[in-house]
Amino acid sequence: MSSEVISREVKRRRTFAIISHPDAGKSTMTEALALHAHMISEAGAVHGKGSRRATVSDWMEMEKARGISVTSTALQFNYTPEASTSDVPNVINLVDTPGHSDFSEDTYRVLTAVDAAVMLIDAAKGLEPQTLKLFQVCRHRGIPVITVINKWDRPGQTPLELIDEISERIGLIPTPLYVPVGIAGDYRGLLDRRTGEYIHFERTAGGAKIAPEILLNADEAAQREGDAWTAAQEESELLSELGQDHDQEMFLAGQTSPMIFTSAMLNFGVRQLLDALVEFAPPPRSRETVDGTEREVTDAFSAVVFKVQAGMDTSHRDRLAYMRIVSGEFERGMVVTHAQTGKPFATKYAQAVFGRDRSTVDNAFPGDVVGLVNAMALAPGDTLFIDPKVQYPPIPSFAPEHFSALRVTTADKYKQFRKAVDQMDAEGVVQVLRNDIRGDASPVMAAVGPMQFEVVTARMKAEFKVDTIVEPLGYSIARRTDEASAPELNRQRGVEVFTRSDGAILALFSDKWRLQYIEKEHPDLLLEPLVAAAD
Repeated sequence: MSSEVISREVKRRRTFAIISHPDAGKSTMTEALALHAHMISEAGAVHGKGSRRATVSDWMEMEKARGISVTSTALQFNYTPEASTSDVPNVINLVDTPGHSDFSEDTYRVLTAVDAAVMLIDAAKGLEPQTLKLFQVCRHRGIPVITVINKWDRPGQTPLELIDEISERIGLIPTPLYVPVGIAGDYRGLLDRRTGEYIHFERTAGGAKIAPEILLNADEAAQREGDAWTAAQEESELLSELGQDHDQEMFLAGQTSPMIFTSAMLNFGVRQLLDALVEFAPPPRSRETVDGTEREVTDAFSAVVFKVQAGMDTSHRDRLAYMRIVSGEFERGMVVTHAQTGKPFATKYAQAVFGRDRSTVDNAFPGDVVGLVNAMALAPGDTLFIDPKVQYPPIPSFAPEHFSALRVTTADKYKQFRKAVDQMDAEGVVQVLRNDIRGDASPVMAAVGPMQFEVVTARMKAEFKVDTIVEPLGYSIARRTDEASAPELNRQRGVEVFTRSDGAILALFSDKWRLQYIEKEHPDLLLEPLVAAAD
């Protein structure tokens, strides 16, 4: 396909992640966005209570039971802004990520595959620890951020308090595109700062349908809303005096962040968010390779695998590798090269993914996320390409802080147990560590958070019919070491040396004081901090 056609397709695409602290409403917002794009007829709620069904994106039983997102899910849909004069819709690639800090590593992998991020902030809670951490990761990776103050239908802080908090704590200057009319807990509509018009929202039963909008001019708004409209106008004027109007160059440079006030549960402000994504978020761009060169979007096909997931189809024990197209056109059935092994890889079973639902995809372009079925040889961070050869930088692993030994309860299930452990390891659900003393019968799981262990045991039981026992270990710190240092480290109290599945040799320490003591007494030993994606 010609570079002109690929360029045209690239301009249509917006690929972004929704990221935030737990319980800020990511999955609900994902549903609301899909609803406004007419991909679903009714929005769900994470718990699926009352008359509202459960969300499409949270498909795992553990997610439904706890009301949290454990896995990343990819949704693709077309969307045309109401004001658009084009007959060709935009293609939206939306990646919903886990919010719980125990699953941070999955979120960081996703951030290698997107061009922009939507950061949800709870109107009442403001900036929370996970939100702060994710803002810094976006800044480190050069990902522009659109800030969404969610749950404006509930009591919370004032717009100016939230704006000041973001500016002071992380140095990112919010530039609200709209000012809410009505305080938090009394969400009536939005003042469009560029047109001066008022967008009034009408509630729907249970918030499951698109909220009707009424567009009014300033005089009509003043008559309808009185003091609430006057207050919104004054806030908008103050923001302009402070220079907090949207500037596209500053946004793309990561200095400012367009801000929108929403209620994902009521579907208020959701269309405005979609329109902002289409108008302001950047389309796919070139990507730097391991040798420092740039692979342009119009170059030959290449892609990065950013996630591997199994267990999505309960009737088939398949394995789905999510790849982000970086350059060129993807055609189902094409034979590509796996950069890590140099071996050919057939792409006959390529699928577009909408939560747990799938459909065959024949063509895809830069920015698109495509699932490759039964991709047993692929792991997060791998590169696929058509000549000329290219390889992208690997995705760093997080430094684990929690460690547990895993054992199968019955010997007759050992074969399934080994297979399940390898599956969890390959997906990156946990890091798997082994040594000669423990053997394969009792591998050690290393994780960022203890809830990852719950996911492992739950999936082993559901997908492999294997019951397991998790035994927490008394280690809290891991350091990279080498074969020369391993014998001395193994002689030390409170230390155990393992080999990770990628070949890295890790030394686990009971606590930081034990590590400091050994570093002082044995300065010749190699003890390197593990690279974390958040650095």
